[in-house]
Amino acid sequence: MSATQQSMHGPSARLAPFGESIFTTMSRLATEHKAVNLGQGFPDFDGPDFVKEAAQRAIADGHGQYARAFGLPETNRAIAEAAQRTCGFQADPEREVTVTAGCTEAIAACLLGLLSPGDEVVLLDPSYDSYAACVAMAGGVARRVRLEGPDFRIRRADLEAAFSSRTKAILLNSPHNPTGRMFGDDEYAIVADLAERHDAIILSDEVYDAITYARPHQSITRIPGVRERAVILGSLGKTFSLTGWKIGWTIAPPSITAAIRCAHQFLTFCAATPLQRAAADALSTVCRDDAYLRQLHTEYTARRTMMLEVLSDAGFQCVEPEGSYFILVDAVEAGFPDDVTAARRLVVEAGVAAIPASSFYEPANADRRWLRFAFCKRESTMLEARRRLLANPPRRLAERPA
Repeated sequence: MSATQQSMHGPSARLAPFGESIFTTMSRLATEHKAVNLGQGFPDFDGPDFVKEAAQRAIADGHGQYARAFGLPETNRAIAEAAQRTCGFQADPEREVTVTAGCTEAIAACLLGLLSPGDEVVLLDPSYDSYAACVAMAGGVARRVRLEGPDFRIRRADLEAAFSSRTKAILLNSPHNPTGRMFGDDEYAIVADLAERHDAIILSDEVYDAITYARPHQSITRIPGVRERAVILGSLGKTFSLTGWKIGWTIAPPSITAAIRCAHQFLTFCAATPLQRAAADALSTVCRDDAYLRQLHTEYTARRTMMLEVLSDAGFQCVEPEGSYFILVDAVEAGFPDDVTAARRLVVEAGVAAIPASSFYEPANADRRWLRFAFCKRESTMLEARRRLLANPPRRLAERPA
């Protein structure tokens, strides 16, 4: 095949700017250099037995065929019941809940179902890398607002400047990946006010709702008037440490749900049936008894404390997370010229993988000082990272000739 033919068959113009995901790149480097992988945000421990056993029962009981497109009835009911504690209302399981193949598919289904070509979506940078890619796939235009570290607060003037007559939606994530922020009521109020004034939909990514430290998570849908224009995006994977199951969902008013389902039916049609059945049991269990959620909070609080100590002892200045299982550190303060250089030197020379957080920004306006470390890891994993970082301190690595 000629070079001309190869170029004709490359990525579409919409996706070409995105290239390979940074998570794929860093995980590959971690494997090549036998590094401790604190980059990609998946646990290196297994989920709880009561959830796995529910999936085994579902397979044994013959739940092996397609589910209805928008979710098993019992799964939709369990999602609605579980979400009530954070969103403050009882959703209609049949008309307002849609089960998807993970939250990433939920985001894609929302944007593909709701956007027309040229519609604008406001993103708060740093933002999860699939957001901008899904906006592009849907033919929309991302209007990106950079939140300044280390506080990463939403400021009215900055956000207001991104809204226009073409604004269709704003994508909000709290608890936030990668900063660990939990946006406050005052910040929620800014988002709610601008969305109402511009008749925009609020897509609220709440996948880390069970992993918080500063205070319990509360959805933006608790603000009066927001429920009617909001989509709650959720997932089983973070709460139950089963990210590979890819069970996600949306909760939205019926008119918005109809648009989401229109796209969802042609993306995956339905999520895996036995895992949906297990999800129903898992969510129903924690609705009856929150012992598992309390244990989860205790364990992640301990992991956060340990990882903050590991990174601080290595010489990093940390941004203490209020939620999620990520910590940002200041690579520039540690002596590196930027986050990408820091990430590559750490994985190659110290054997510890992190994610350069500039990948969460619009490339032309990226903040290139932050590294993201994941602490959804076993104690032994974090202690090995500590040993390697102390043997090759970041500041010493930064001072070595390239």
